[in-house]
Amino acid sequence: MITRIYDDLNKYLKPNEVLIIYGPRRVGKTILLEDFLSKTNFRYKLENGGDVGIQEVFSSGRAETLRRYAEGYDLIAIDEAQYIPNIGEGLKLLIETVPNIRVIATGSASFDLSNKVGEPLTDRNTTLHLFPVSQLELIKQVNSYELSQKKEEYLIYGSYPKALTTETFEEKGVYLRSLVNSYLLKDILDLENVKGSKVLLDLLRLLAFQVGNEVSLSELAQNVPIDPKTVARYLDLLEKTFVIINIRGYSQNLRKEISSKSKYYFYDNGIRNAVIANFNPLNLRNDVGQLWENFLVVERLKRQTYQSMVVNNYFWRTWDQKEVDFVEEREGKLFGYEFKYSPTKKGSPKDFLIAYPNASYTTVNSENYLDFIAGS
Repeated sequence: MITRIYDDLNKYLKPNEVLIIYGPRRVGKTILLEDFLSKTNFRYKLENGGDVGIQEVFSSGRAETLRRYAEGYDLIAIDEAQYIPNIGEGLKLLIETVPNIRVIATGSASFDLSNKVGEPLTDRNTTLHLFPVSQLELIKQVNSYELSQKKEEYLIYGSYPKALTTETFEEKGVYLRSLVNSYLLKDILDLENVKGSKVLLDLLRLLAFQVGNEVSLSELAQNVPIDPKTVARYLDLLEKTFVIINIRGYSQNLRKEISSKSKYYFYDNGIRNAVIANFNPLNLRNDVGQLWENFLVVERLKRQTYQSMVVNNYFWRTWDQKEVDFVEEREGKLFGYEFKYSPTKKGSPKDFLIAYPNASYTTVNSENYLDFIAGS
């Protein structure tokens, strides 16, 4: 079993507050919760948000109903809490009604769970974001040499827990295709009344081939084809359901800088490759640079989240195609990063350093990448 970053939930639990654990489907939220409950000394009740009876309890709006429901328990745990109507209001009433009660709620759809929970529970919740398994987690279980020896596997099959533990490459591919077809778009189809997944998958395929490049909404709309406003809505939904990540261009309004466009990355390389049905080894691919960039960006985001780094993320590009792949704004400074799979040397981007003389610049390659994504 892979030890996760939030292995000990005790440190996040507080009386009369809600601990929210959210993230993509199948990243291990339920396993994390059940493993914690199997070891806890709290008297607990574990529920599923899809249960109609539980939905009625938490949607009742009645303090007495919630008091009787939680009587005798120290901890209430609700898996898939986003399915409960007005869940935020129900949890708020619970923690205001029952003295010293602790609550854990998990969910896979951030736009539903966090929005419906977050506002009513302002200052009364702790939120943990669980990603697919990170290199930061894995390096605590194997050494850096062993981890680097499997980097091609991570680039191709990603790091969903079951993709990591499934033995053969063929079985990994079967699992990832099943994940895309069965679960990837379920939150959108269930919660946003989107009528079919074909347009969403067509849109994802276009994004998969444009990883690391600026994306034009009008161009996507022409190729799908759907209205640009619908494209924008679908992209927003895909972000909120942990399928893709949007990185904006950085600019201090210099006339030659591009800031209005976005680059999109997938939460997981294995999902990206399943979307385009390509699990070929690196020596048979022409998209190694895209796989490398997607892998590094997402692993860096995992590290930022798990190490509580306060940072804004961007890319930098000028109209005459000068670029820096990834730019972090933190500690009052800019940190630029270029992603190159090959360890060959490359000069610093003069235009970027002239425009921002206090910025730093680093090339991240296949030899030094673990410092970037799994350092302390």
